[in-house]
Amino acid sequence: MSNKPSFINELSLPAIAAPMFLISGPQLVIECCKNGIVGTFPALNQRTSEGFEEWLIEIKTTLEAFEKETGKKAAPFGVNLIVHPTNPRLQDDIKLCIKHKVPLIITSLGAVSQVVDAIHSYGGLVYHDVIKKRHAKKAAAAGVDGLILVAAGAGGHGGTLNPMSFVAEIKQFFKKTILLSGCISTGRDIATSLQTGADLAYMGTRFINTNESKATEDYKKMIIDAGASDVVYTASISGVHANFLGASLQAAGITEEDLKKDKKIDFGKELDTEAKAWKTIWSAGQGVATIDNTVSVTELVANLKSEFKFAIEEQAKYLEIYPK
Repeated sequence: MSNKPSFINELSLPAIAAPMFLISGPQLVIECCKNGIVGTFPALNQRTSEGFEEWLIEIKTTLEAFEKETGKKAAPFGVNLIVHPTNPRLQDDIKLCIKHKVPLIITSLGAVSQVVDAIHSYGGLVYHDVIKKRHAKKAAAAGVDGLILVAAGAGGHGGTLNPMSFVAEIKQFFKKTILLSGCISTGRDIATSLQTGADLAYMGTRFINTNESKATEDYKKMIIDAGASDVVYTASISGVHANFLGASLQAAGITEEDLKKDKKIDFGKELDTEAKAWKTIWSAGQGVATIDNTVSVTELVANLKSEFKFAIEEQAKYLEIYPK
């Protein structure tokens, strides 16, 4: 019996659009799912649990209508929960995820078996993001269904490890679903993710530059203008190391000295403050290097499919040459 969920083989591409703070909303999630890839959003993108439930209902009803009208099956959607002691909404949001049977839950900043058990109670899946082996071991022990390996160069709360060595190390002890995050912006990158041994590519930054994202036009333009070296890795914004566009840090008056400071994270007291900061200090991964436009999700997924197919076919040609 396979220990990988069946939905993976039903996707149009082995990819998940990652939940992005202040960027991912119902429109982006819905269009991703309609186009056959998993769409996700952070619960905290809605400022209240009541608003969060409204988004859940909107996504579910829209996708149900889509399936009824087209006869096509939409990809499952997911919600990101911050499992941190200072997140005051965690318990209320978990109850809503159970009530609406959210197919996929992505947990961050803490892997807790009680949360995993609660989601498993209705058949949901739990994927947890990690940046090192120690975190992965804890999440595996908590019973998660998948690990999101956040490698070097990833947008948001990125890690520092090389993706190839990271995947290989985790696969030595974790036999469930592996997702790879970090600089994945093209269909070729998705194919490369599979070559490393991952089951799914986890893409964030590329979906900022879609018509359906909640990012401002200035944010999208800054991504188009940026290169890999323009991304800055710092813990000074939220207390957790993350990658940000250097130009946005400069525009906000953040100095080199500021970037060396670590800020203690407290979601209970600082959530609104952090949200205000992230509205003007923009996160992105080093994958900006290959982003040069803003398109609809439909057009983006079509391009990714074409690039993915070409990359796989191109790789297959090497079998005619190697091994000798």
